[in-house]
Amino acid sequence: MLSTFRLSLIAAVALLVTGCANTSPTLGSKNIRYGDTKAVETVTNEFGSTDLQMIAESMTRSLAQSGTLQGRPVVQVYDVKNKTSEYIDTREITTSIKTQLMKSGTARFASDNTDMQSQVDQLKLQNQSGLYKPSTVSKTGNMVAAKYRLEGSISSIVKRSSDYKDVFYKFSLQLIDVESGIAEWMDEKEIRKTTER
Repeated sequence: MLSTFRLSLIAAVALLVTGCANTSPTLGSKNIRYGDTKAVETVTNEFGSTDLQMIAESMTRSLAQSGTLQGRPVVQVYDVKNKTSEYIDTREITTSIKTQLMKSGTARFASDNTDMQSQVDQLKLQNQSGLYKPSTVSKTGNMVAAKYRLEGSISSIVKRSSDYKDVFYKFSLQLIDVESGIAEWMDEKEIRKTTER
């Protein structure tokens, strides 16, 4: 009797476990799997996701702790200059920095230099097209000017031998007061990646 009870209990637990399991079908290749987005990526010694995360976290922490951004000032972000010999989406670096600063409540951001024309076009459309209800139209002349400008660059030095390839990256970022032109904060992050051939 006791063994029948145990078997029934085991069967009930197994049924519950399989009933709660994800029964959604999986499509695609069996060679693809999800990975940890924070895992250190060492596929090549070219600029990668780990480098982007390290730079964004280091710069965000440094800028937030500098005390320069008191009262959540408005910042305009300029494109980071890529001075390396490889393609690097530098916009993703600044987007990560902006996102982390915004989430921490440290700063607010004006339309950056590449999106400014879209902002101007939208204001013109609302004010000049006659398509919108006047009480809902955003008025021109009310955009908030940035107190600071954030700009930077990334450069690299590549050294090769018959046995090794060494890549040294240097990312520099500075926060400049728009009115005075004075750099209020600067920092840099260095990364070295070496591979054996």
